Amino acid sequence: MKTARLGIENLGPIRQATLTFGDLTVFVGAQATGKSIALQLLKLMVDAGQVQEEMSRHGLDWSGRLPEFLDAYFGEGMHGVWRAGESRVTWAGKVLDLEQMARRKRTGKAQKLFFIPAQRVLALRDGWPRPFTDYSPGDPFAVREFSEKLRMLVEQEFSGESLFPQERRLKREVRELLERDVFSSFALKVDKVRSQKRLVLGNGEETENLPFMVWSAGQREFVPLLLGCYWLLPPTAVSRRGDIEWVALEELEMGLHPRAISVVLLLVFEMLARGYRVCLSTHSSQVLDALWTLKHLREHRARPEALLEVFETEKSAPMLRLAETVLAMSVKVHCFDRLTGATRDISELDLEAEAGGKSGWGGLSEFSGRANDAVARAVANSGR
Repeated sequence: MKTARLGIENLGPIRQATLTFGDLTVFVGAQATGKSIALQLLKLMVDAGQVQEEMSRHGLDWSGRLPEFLDAYFGEGMHGVWRAGESRVTWAGKVLDLEQMARRKRTGKAQKLFFIPAQRVLALRDGWPRPFTDYSPGDPFAVREFSEKLRMLVEQEFSGESLFPQERRLKREVRELLERDVFSSFALKVDKVRSQKRLVLGNGEETENLPFMVWSAGQREFVPLLLGCYWLLPPTAVSRRGDIEWVALEELEMGLHPRAISVVLLLVFEMLARGYRVCLSTHSSQVLDALWTLKHLREHRARPEALLEVFETEKSAPMLRLAETVLAMSVKVHCFDRLTGATRDISELDLEAEAGGKSGWGGLSEFSGRANDAVARAVANSGR
């Protein structure tokens, strides 16, 4: 696999970042430290021509000026992240001139990176995916494009049929976990009110269909993510979707119970097994727990069964092959530091490390560490 590297200097809250990508790359750090900016910048580096073509096709005009382009792409008011004479971006060792990119519109490039944004719940209005043009001109491109992809998916590939569960979609073992931990035995299907289609949850009885607004918060967050996975994991002999090589996933844990997070991680593993390079951001210590386990199982040459036991899934032949493939994958973890504005490679996932940014996995385990210390002191004091 060819090494990919993104360098960022003085862009928004990011003072300096050197981001090297593995098969799976994870960004951690507090809010507003630049993780989303870095993910969106990765999309722009990989898909500059496709991004410009899509924005132009849907009527966005930045008149060749960088501030307008940044607002159209990152979202209204985001032009301030770029500081002329100070900001610098390198991709694969080459300095990128964003001002020149904004001046010269490119077309005819195939999309190579699929972006699943943190605001994915916005993709559904009254239970149906919104088109690109249904958003405000100042909304981020990543949200609008994701929503448009879901609209095309449900209108072109799921005309009048159930969306979940489906034998053709996802591994049986994963479907069963989703039925248990997300959908509670309800099915996701297409309903119609007068002439308007909508997604509902039903249990087989027409009178029991549940519209979007009465779903649980976790179900509302998960369904757009599920549809994104459907788009990336076609039920055909072709393992990947078109020319897509990368997947960027923001905050996979949004609104989900820990058991549901585990199932989403299995979906990420499936993406990796199909040859996608996956880059995600997270605030979940559970995600890094899984990566820590993956690292140590690989180092100790554990059998695939050990990884499946962590996820409490069936040790079937398909799942064993999936686990074996994932155990051979490379993983990179980068911490975004609020105080310094820099990033650090914490791929070793060492909870005991004292070096800045490595301790506590970038802050994700700080609270549990303090809680453990407090309980230990209380136990010690009570015995005096």
